[in-house]
Amino acid sequence: MRVDTAETQVMAAPGLVAAYREQRAQLLRLLAARLGSAADAEDALQDLWLRVAANPQPELANPAAYLMRMANNLATDRRIAAQRRAVLETDWAASGDVATDRPSPERELLARDALRHADRVIAAMPERMRLAYRLFRIDQVPQREIATRLDISVSAVEKLLQRAYRRLHALADGGDDD
Repeated sequence: MRVDTAETQVMAAPGLVAAYREQRAQLLRLLAARLGSAADAEDALQDLWLRVAANPQPELANPAAYLMRMANNLATDRRIAAQRRAVLETDWAASGDVATDRPSPERELLARDALRHADRVIAAMPERMRLAYRLFRIDQVPQREIATRLDISVSAVEKLLQRAYRRLHALADGGDDD
């Protein structure tokens, strides 16, 4: 049984691995010049090593040139990805992050007032209706379980919920309930 690991692959292409070890300093300088950052160059060099170790090429006429070309292509790919990322981040920032947008104080006050009014409408509901509504909408209990808890039919639970919804919709429309 033959196990094909990165170590056995690296041993299979000693020319490319040896060239990498010999050219490491030059590859790092090339990547630093292309990427503009020593940290990015180190990361790219690590990626280059992983590619060399994972996919060794058969004997190459000029392994050093091959590695330089790989490093150059890797730097180009990283620059393009960084530019795309910057454009996406700029577009995202320009579109406005909805999660951080705050409503105006007037809208916030109106929303709080509407919520207090809805709480009063719910509190004024008959006990079974209020309980069915809270269990279903707030606690997300299935209607069948609500029927079991209240010792009524599922149809009765549906009717209680319909009446509760009508009361709340009437609140939204400014009309009377039921």
